Amino acid sequence: MTASTTVIGHRSSEVRDGRLLLHFEVHLPHGYEPVWSAVATGPGLRGWLARPEVLQRRLGGAVTLVWPGGPTVSGRITAWDVDHVAEYTLAGYGRMRFHLDAVGTDSTLVRFTNERAAVPDAERLDALAAWHEHFERLADALDGHPVDWITWTPARRAELRAYYAGS
Repeated sequence: MTASTTVIGHRSSEVRDGRLLLHFEVHLPHGYEPVWSAVATGPGLRGWLARPEVLQRRLGGAVTLVWPGGPTVSGRITAWDVDHVAEYTLAGYGRMRFHLDAVGTDSTLVRFTNERAAVPDAERLDALAAWHEHFERLADALDGHPVDWITWTPARRAELRAYYAGS
């Protein structure tokens, strides 16, 4: 369950120059440091996104993420501004950029962009639903409830996909 004070606000998708751009703004009722840890460290990423097999936390560093029951993907850290920007560019998943802004002392705004090759509309809806669910999982992890990948089912993602298909 996602904390009621977490807001997955502005979200959009567009195709520009043959590239699909997904944008989310997520307002989390957590201080800056825990949110940075969640998007930029191995233990943090494991709690809501994927298990980092490799994570060299520096510009140009290698990154390999393993999704439970899914693919293992590798790439590079293509932007790294400690405490502000973590950007991973992964084969098949494109560029995933997390830009953090502190809002006071007890909340953080995450501006997220995923830039990838343009895909058919069905895959665009899947990507929107997947990222939305991941941000719900991020909020849960920050609330002390990291995802239990063994019990995860695609039910919530299917609900979100239907939502995006209807909007």
